[in-house]
Amino acid sequence: MKNNFSNTTKLILLHPYIQKQGSSNRLWFLALVSLLTLAFLATLIYTRDSISTTSTIAAVAATNPPLSTAVSRALIHYASNSNSSDHMSYTDIKHISDALRQCSQPCNVLVFGLTAESLLWRALNHNGRTVFIDENRYYAAYIEEKYPEIEAYDVQYATRLSEMPELIAAVKEQVRNECRPVQNLLFSECKLGLNDLPNQLYEVEWDVILVDGPRGYWPEAPGRMAAIFTTAVLARSKRAGGNPKTHVFVHDFNMKVDRITSDEFLCRENLVKSTDTMGHFVLERMDSNAARFCRSSHSPPSNSS
Repeated sequence: MKNNFSNTTKLILLHPYIQKQGSSNRLWFLALVSLLTLAFLATLIYTRDSISTTSTIAAVAATNPPLSTAVSRALIHYASNSNSSDHMSYTDIKHISDALRQCSQPCNVLVFGLTAESLLWRALNHNGRTVFIDENRYYAAYIEEKYPEIEAYDVQYATRLSEMPELIAAVKEQVRNECRPVQNLLFSECKLGLNDLPNQLYEVEWDVILVDGPRGYWPEAPGRMAAIFTTAVLARSKRAGGNPKTHVFVHDFNMKVDRITSDEFLCRENLVKSTDTMGHFVLERMDSNAARFCRSSHSPPSNSS
């Protein structure tokens, strides 16, 4: 019996490693399934949120259509017929209004100076973003408190009107370095570049910029050299993919300093229309390697109206 049993019986041993390996494979499989499930859920939530956001934007656009031509005309009419001598003329206001209406989407508008027309610009840029920069921090705070819909910031100008020739000369010397036409002014040390605006403003793609400040009527006044230079850089530094053009308006264009500074940085070749008191320029985005503001230092004058 013993011999027969020995010859016919086979002993099978199950090594514990085999069982452990099978358990490990099952754990890896469960982990993979869990990961794929989480990825699917995240995609589903993101897609739902994106659809919801798009629907919200569409709903807002539908419930807040652009101002009608009749409303725009009424606003311009009453703003330009005020008895105050500080108001712009009907012609100048109309030029800016026409540029605002050319925006294919809500405009991003930057205005240097809080003036009698500030509420008008905010109203005409219906659904858009209108930002005001002023030299007087107390007045900016007062306007924001009185009109909560106004977005205003103060900036300290370190320039003097009497220093205009030296400041322009300094820019020409540094046009390939700190005073480049295309740059992020937040990190610039150029004497005419405003680098202390709120950081987020340097990232905005501005469609329309109006220079109507700061004050510049006596030698110690800050003048508009820094505002015009900053405008020129912001317009030329727009990112690729969006609107490459920026409408720039310089009010009080009859002032010698404003015309000289505009010729240097906005350039006559970009002047599309002018009146006695308003210069209208259209600037285009420039290559990041650009080393001068104007194509020619003796650009032919543009047609005036």
